[in-house]
Amino acid sequence: MATPREIELKLECGVADLAALANHPLLRADGTPEAVVLSSTYFDTAKGDLRKGGLTLRVRREGDRRIQTVKAASASVGLFDRAEWEAEIFGEVPDAEAFAETPVPALLGDAADPSLVPVFTSVVDRTTRLVVHGASLISVTLDQGRIETAEGAVPLCEVELELDEGSPGDLFGLAQALAETIPLRLGALSKSARGWRLIDGTLRKSSKASPVRLEPDATAGGAFRAVAQACLHHLRLNEDVFLHGRHPEGLHQIRVALRRLRSALTLFKPILTSDPAAAHLRDEIKRVTEPFGRARNLDVFLETTLPAELQKRPEEAGLQDLRTRLEAERDRAHDAVIATLESPAWRSLILDVAAWIETGAWRTQGPAEGGTPARDAPAEDFAADILDRIRRRIRKRGRRLERLDPEARHRVRIEGKKLRYGAEFFASLYTDKKAHKRHKAFVSAVSDLQDHLGALNDMATAHEVLSSLATAGDGVPAETLFAAGLTAGDNEAETKALLAKAADAHADLVDLKPFWR
Repeated sequence: MATPREIELKLECGVADLAALANHPLLRADGTPEAVVLSSTYFDTAKGDLRKGGLTLRVRREGDRRIQTVKAASASVGLFDRAEWEAEIFGEVPDAEAFAETPVPALLGDAADPSLVPVFTSVVDRTTRLVVHGASLISVTLDQGRIETAEGAVPLCEVELELDEGSPGDLFGLAQALAETIPLRLGALSKSARGWRLIDGTLRKSSKASPVRLEPDATAGGAFRAVAQACLHHLRLNEDVFLHGRHPEGLHQIRVALRRLRSALTLFKPILTSDPAAAHLRDEIKRVTEPFGRARNLDVFLETTLPAELQKRPEEAGLQDLRTRLEAERDRAHDAVIATLESPAWRSLILDVAAWIETGAWRTQGPAEGGTPARDAPAEDFAADILDRIRRRIRKRGRRLERLDPEARHRVRIEGKKLRYGAEFFASLYTDKKAHKRHKAFVSAVSDLQDHLGALNDMATAHEVLSSLATAGDGVPAETLFAAGLTAGDNEAETKALLAKAADAHADLVDLKPFWR
């Protein structure tokens, strides 16, 4: 028997926007929309064995009915395509007989204590209507409510477009049409994921990229979809964090997510080359996010470079004024980032990227000369070929690294990022003990090279920050300019030592045996 699946596009918005959607012309349906109050309790073991195994288990109260649902976790963002098992039960706690044909019993069987306990609840006012869009029948759900845990509660306001009949392309088509007049954001978290993050305190904290899980028989196309989805998920989690509190690490992780996504578009170019949207989206992402670099440079200077200088020269009066001036400049730079993230163009771009990943021409177009599309090749073969090419470029471009000019070093750094991201993207394809050991050593070596080249890059950007101050005009006191000059000089003094370390790290990297061979 085929596993039942749920195909759902999740979007986030404000309360006023939800009210506007309720009367949107595209969401008019025959009859009166169905309105209900839903109270759902999520269960797991005390150790979270179901969560660790990629499952959620809930019991939902809907009037006099009790619906038990098991869902597989999804690494997707926006479009959730996941296994789902649902059954009506009698009672407020999970019914073991009703989940007997799901993966739950196996996970509970391996648990130290298989007892199920309630972990959090969601209470939602839900309105549902069926609409036709394109050639598809779509269930549109407007949810407003909250998630409640022992650690507190968080509001919930989202739109779910679930495919009853038809194609995912129509889900995105409807979302994009609605987003033309309503500020909708691609959903990053399921209700259960939001509840867990509230419990463990990570809902409003920045997060690094999660590992990409690829099946052993994954194709190159399947690998790209998984990688691109992971990048979008990483981006959206940290976008919400930065919008909520302007945390510098949140901005840093936004930029990391965007670099990873752009690197993926480059690494997987052989399977995307026939789809012009790939290059267009890559260029558009770079263009729209240009202001993010200035803000990040100021963050690094104020959090790393300047504190080190203050510790070294605590009596230098001009350093305090330097910090005050640059903090004001950083506030303006953060304002520019916020303006971008809150703009319709940004929200639309992210929705377009998500739609293209799932429904773009790259997924169906065949090669111009016929034969098997590159996207259908085994991911492991594809990875080996791509990683070989980048490794050769780094080996060639990094020769005599300590003698290279800053621009040439920057090109080595970019290739190093691609190699590191590629090694991370494809890591799960190499699971045997020897390959895993080699992978760990390889990523460590790439990271060492990146760290040294990154430090050199931070020095270069520090000079740019300080140069902008020097050209600001006569309003900058002489003692502040003097302090800026001292900082630049102290920074420059470390360059030679960092270059030597970077050259050693490059030599160590090229000597390592590739983990993919």
